[in-house]
Amino acid sequence: MPGPQAAFLPDGRRLHLQHGPIDLILDAEGPGRAAAIEAASQRFDTVLEELVGELPLLRAPVGTLPRGAIARRMHAATLPFAPRFITPMAAVAGAVAEEVLAGMTGAGELTRAYVNNGGDVALHLAPGESFTAALAGGTPGRVVIRAETPIRGIATSGRNGRSHSLGIADSVTVLAGSAAQADAAATMIANAVDLPGSAKVTRVPARSLAPDSDLGDRLVTVDLAPLSASEATLALSRGAGFAETCRARSLIIAAVLSLAGQSLAVGAVQTLQLKDLSHA
Repeated sequence: MPGPQAAFLPDGRRLHLQHGPIDLILDAEGPGRAAAIEAASQRFDTVLEELVGELPLLRAPVGTLPRGAIARRMHAATLPFAPRFITPMAAVAGAVAEEVLAGMTGAGELTRAYVNNGGDVALHLAPGESFTAALAGGTPGRVVIRAETPIRGIATSGRNGRSHSLGIADSVTVLAGSAAQADAAATMIANAVDLPGSAKVTRVPARSLAPDSDLGDRLVTVDLAPLSASEATLALSRGAGFAETCRARSLIIAAVLSLAGQSLAVGAVQTLQLKDLSHA
């Protein structure tokens, strides 16, 4: 496998970092920008090696505290969901984004910065700054995250995402205090959007699709027949109920759940400034 690759995108600002399955896009603003970009590249050089070194533990149900900095972020984000089944891998994308962002903010003064790991985003916002992010699913707009809010992480999960899902959500986007927290919660809420026992849901053991999957022989969704409006509403209500529990426990700040043309918002999404995508 080729080693870590770093290159600026055609706009000359955003840096693209790639190594194996990890693919980051990042940018920063402020007097420490140059140092932050260099720090991001340096920190990224060892990310995959660190994770591979503890992979068996990270693919097991969350419990034993791992050694590495990224692995510990994963552990901290997933442990609150135990004893429900979850492994630290549920927070890997968000934790990597967080760790690289921490390297950037530690290298120089920044007014705004982000690290986007395949749609899971870690944010840094100085007072007065904001960040605009598209929301997946049925909400037709972009949410403006301002520095005065506690939101510093965004993540999306669902059966159409990069990882296998135990549920049937088209997408679940979570806004949380950190990217790792958002990543873990999005996975669990997406799993909760479900119609257990429905013949319209086709599932197969995760191991049959990916022999080294952390989900093992648990059944993951591979196909979904068209749902009635009432079926979609029922499945979304199950996910929204779990999302409300997460919000009550301060694990998330808000979430948007989407399935079969329907969407539900949980938490403070409605209080944030929304922009119509058609006028973006």
